[in-house]
Amino acid sequence: MSEAPSGTSERRRYQVKRAIFALCLVLLAAALSALGTWQVERLAWKRDLIARVDQRVHAPPVPAPTRAEWNKVNATDDEYRRVTAVGMLANDKETLVYASTALGPGYWVMTPLTLADGTSILVNRGFVPTDRRDPASREERPSGPVAITGLMRMTEPKGSMLQSNDVAADRWYSRDVAAITQKRGVSAAAPYFIDADATANPGGLPVGGLTVIAFPNNHLLYAITWYGLAAMVLALLVFVLRGERAAA
Repeated sequence: MSEAPSGTSERRRYQVKRAIFALCLVLLAAALSALGTWQVERLAWKRDLIARVDQRVHAPPVPAPTRAEWNKVNATDDEYRRVTAVGMLANDKETLVYASTALGPGYWVMTPLTLADGTSILVNRGFVPTDRRDPASREERPSGPVAITGLMRMTEPKGSMLQSNDVAADRWYSRDVAAITQKRGVSAAAPYFIDADATANPGGLPVGGLTVIAFPNNHLLYAITWYGLAAMVLALLVFVLRGERAAA
C-alpha cells in the first residue's frame, strides 16, 4: 500500500531536479549570450577607436596643447594625435628609458623641450642601441631652437608590467612624465610626451618614428565563442526537455 506514494514522491523529486537543472541551463545560456553581445559592442568600440587613431596619425600636425589646455588632455581624445612644438632641447637633462624595438634592445632618449613661455614638453627623440647610450658616442646634439613633430602620448606611470621604475637609481622602464621631469628638475612640464617622428637626427641617432600602434581586435572571435557556447547550452536544454516529455 505504501509503494505507490513512495514512487510518486520519487518522481516528483526527479521532476523538481530536472526543472532546476533546466532553469540553470536557461540562466547559463542567457549569461553566455550576454557575454557575446558585450563582445559585439566591444568590437564596434574597437573598430571606432582604430578608425579615430588612424585618422589622427595621418592628419596634418597641430600645435601641441599649451599649459591652459593641459587639464583637458586625455587618452580618448588626444592619444596618437600629430602635434608640433618649437623650443630648445635640454640635452643635459636627457633620460634613457629601456626599450625593446624592431631595431633590437636599447633605450628611448627622453629630452625636455623648453618652449618660449617657459613650459616644457618631454620628447621621446627616438631609439639608441645599448652601445650608443652614452651621449658622447653620438654626434653633437642640437643646441639651437628645433621644431619637433610627432605623436602625442600619455604618461606611463610607475613602470612596465615586468619592471618598476627605480627613480633613485635612475633606471627607467616606462616613460613616466611626472617622475622623470621631477627627477631632472624640470618645472611646468606638460602631462604628456611626444614621440618624435622619423625626421633624421644628426648622425642618424636617435632613431625616431618607431611608435608601435597596435590594437588587438579579437572581439569577433570572442563573440562567436560565447554565442557558440550559448547554443550548445540551449541544445542541452532541448535534450532535457524532450527527455522529460518522453518520460511523462
